[in-house]
Amino acid sequence: MKTRLIALAVCALALPAAPLYAQSDVVTLYAADGLHDGSPSWFGNQFDAFTKATGIKVQYIEAGSSGVVDRLSKEKSNTQADVLVTLPPFMQKAAADGLLQSYTPAAADKIEARDKDPKGLYYAMVGNYPSFIYNSAVLKTPPKTYAELLAPQFKQKIQYSTPGQAGDGTALMLQTFHAFGGKPAGFDYLRKLQTNNLGPSASTGKLTALVNKGELFVANGDMQMNLAQMRDNPNVAMFFPAGPDGRRTTFALPYYVGLVTGAPHTDAGKKLIDFLLSAPAQREVSKVAYGFPVRTDVHPDDSNFLALNKMLQGVDIWQPNWNQVLHELQPDVAAYNQAISID
Repeated sequence: MKTRLIALAVCALALPAAPLYAQSDVVTLYAADGLHDGSPSWFGNQFDAFTKATGIKVQYIEAGSSGVVDRLSKEKSNTQADVLVTLPPFMQKAAADGLLQSYTPAAADKIEARDKDPKGLYYAMVGNYPSFIYNSAVLKTPPKTYAELLAPQFKQKIQYSTPGQAGDGTALMLQTFHAFGGKPAGFDYLRKLQTNNLGPSASTGKLTALVNKGELFVANGDMQMNLAQMRDNPNVAMFFPAGPDGRRTTFALPYYVGLVTGAPHTDAGKKLIDFLLSAPAQREVSKVAYGFPVRTDVHPDDSNFLALNKMLQGVDIWQPNWNQVLHELQPDVAAYNQAISID
């Protein structure tokens, strides 16, 4: 989990602190980590521009994908956030738990049906895909397959974020199900991988620095966050391992945005959502954040966008059923915890 204090337009508070939400010129955003990484960052740039355009300051609070939703749930009787940004299936959980209210942004008709909730509870904001990272100074070539990650050279040199707590960790669990052809084989692989796993991690973002320093050789991540972090972590490179069938695969894992139920500053929250989904903001997604824009009328041609697409060449894209993932998440996490228990 990363927290930061940012002057001028953004107030970032440590997670336990209560937001100062009484001011009428403040909008509070709870967000999963990733979009404020790097300098400059996409969130940082957009918050500055939003404040300049509206006079409304953005109070930014960051945690893991599950952490921000858990906090919303705890504050349900005294809501303090206005806008939520997180990964699936935790955005779907927030919607199912009544933590989000319906809103139709100005850009709603520019977002594909698959990228938005039919009831208007959330919308994709930045396109993204789960991936892996490795230390390119230690490993001259990345591991080609999941099976290679079981090699003795990786003992205590691999770490991945925890399924059920982190969005990317949950994505890794889903990816193993897909790569190995089902849950039993996926859990069996994760049981074997546990020998090399350094231990649990509630957040994915902090793993990048450990890989860069060589404390870890391999970690999980996602394209947007890791590419943004690579500017400050030169030893980190990205890869997509192949499953037993020889195929490299990944799936869409977008950052979603939604308006919080009972938001103390609903109008300001709507303005922030509209701003982040506006064409000017979306045109900066690949250029600054290393992500994919979600608007159908935004067609970047910057070098980052071209590089992102090149990285996905030869990688098959599949699509989870997020409602099913959410429905089965609790028993899957329980089965995962049982699978990795080493006597």
